[in-house]
Amino acid sequence: MMRPFALLLAATLGLQPALADGLTPKAKRELAAKNGGVYDDPEYDPATTTRMFRVSPGPSSLPPGQVASRIKDIAQLQSSRDNQLVGYGLVIGLAGSGDSLRNSPFTEQSIRAMLENLGIATEGGSARAKNVAAVIVTANMPPYVQSGARIDIDVSSMGDATSLAGGTLIMTPLKAADGEIYAVGQGAVIVSGFTAQGQAEQLTQGVPTAGRVPNGAIVERSVKAEFDDQSTLTLQLRNPDFSTAIRIADAINDYTSQRFGMRVAGERDSRTVQIRRPKGVSAARFYAEIENLVVESDTPARVVIDERTGTIVIGNDVKISRVAISHGTLTVRITEAPRVVQPEPFSKGETAVEPFTAIDASRPDARVAVLDGPDLQTLVSGLNRLGVKPDGIIAILQGIKSAGALQADLVLQ
Repeated sequence: MMRPFALLLAATLGLQPALADGLTPKAKRELAAKNGGVYDDPEYDPATTTRMFRVSPGPSSLPPGQVASRIKDIAQLQSSRDNQLVGYGLVIGLAGSGDSLRNSPFTEQSIRAMLENLGIATEGGSARAKNVAAVIVTANMPPYVQSGARIDIDVSSMGDATSLAGGTLIMTPLKAADGEIYAVGQGAVIVSGFTAQGQAEQLTQGVPTAGRVPNGAIVERSVKAEFDDQSTLTLQLRNPDFSTAIRIADAINDYTSQRFGMRVAGERDSRTVQIRRPKGVSAARFYAEIENLVVESDTPARVVIDERTGTIVIGNDVKISRVAISHGTLTVRITEAPRVVQPEPFSKGETAVEPFTAIDASRPDARVAVLDGPDLQTLVSGLNRLGVKPDGIIAILQGIKSAGALQADLVLQ
C-alpha cells in the first residue's frame, strides 16, 4: 500500500518544476494556433491580475528630490541581466615568468593534454618550461547578445607565475552555471602592472598576474530571450527608495497619458516598478521612449566608513544634533635612564647600576568643542575645526551615533 503511494508522490514532485515554469510565449502561440488563434489559460483570473497590478489614479504630492536623473540611470529592466561565464585555460609566450611546474602540477597536466589534442605525443617526456601559466578566465555576457558577437574577458593567474605580460591566451571554452559552453576566448593578454627585480631589490606596481583581453571571446550560443513578447515590463531600482519608485511611476504615467491616453505604471515596492505595455507599440520602442524621462531621485541619509583605508563618505542629507565633543590623543612617554652608584671610599663596596624609569602621560591638543551640523557644509567645517585626522573622525562619528545625535545610517565596511 505504501509503495504505490510513494511512487505517486515521487511522480507528483517530479512534475512540480514543469508545472511551476508554465508555458513559454512561443509555446503559448503554438497552442493558440491549434485552438483557432485564442489561448485559454485556465489559471488566468482577470480579477486577480487587476488586483496584483494596480495603477495609481493620479500623481502623488511628494517633496522635491535630491538629483534629477534619467530613468535609465537609476533603474534597469529585470529581464536585461548579464550572464557570468568562467573557464580554465593556458597563457603561453611568457618571458620566464610562468608557473614553476614543480609547484603547479596542474599546469604540466594541462600542457600535456593540450599537446595530445594537437596530435603531439608527450609520453615519457618532462616539461620544464617557464613560459606557460595556468589561468582562470571570466567574462560577463551582456543581455540579448547574439552568436558571433565579441565580448571582453578577464584573465587571472592561479599558479605561482610572477607576470602575465606578453602572454597569449590560447583557445579557452567559457561555460555558464548550467555547464554549457556559451563563448570561446583567445588573444593577447594586456597587463597594466609590472615587476622589476634585481639581486637585492624588487619593485612591483599594479597586479602583473591579472590582465584583460579586449574583445577576446566570441559568443557561440545566445541566451534565449523574447523581449518583444513581454506585455509587462519590470523596472528594478539600483538604490531602493519608495519616493524614487513613486516618482518614476508618476513620470511614466504623465507621459503615457499624453502619448497613449492611459496610465500604465504602478509602484510595487521600494525597488520595483511595473509597467504595462500599451497596444500597438513594440516593447523596445516603448522602453526607449520612457527610459529618457527625467525624475528626481532620492536616497536616505547615510555615512559610510571604511576603517581599513580611513575613508569616510558623508551623504548630503546627513545631520547631527547639537553635541559637545572632547577629543585628544593620549601620549605616554617612557624614558629609561639608568644611574651608576659608587660605593663610599674605603668601604669595600662595588660599583652598581641602578635602574631609573621616567613615565610621562599627556594629552596634546585635547579640547572640547560644540558640534552642530544642520547641513553637510556646517558638519564638515565643524569636523575640520576640531583638527583631527580621519581615524579620529571615525571615532567621533561612532560616538555621535551611540549618543543618538547622528540623524543618519552609519555603515561600517
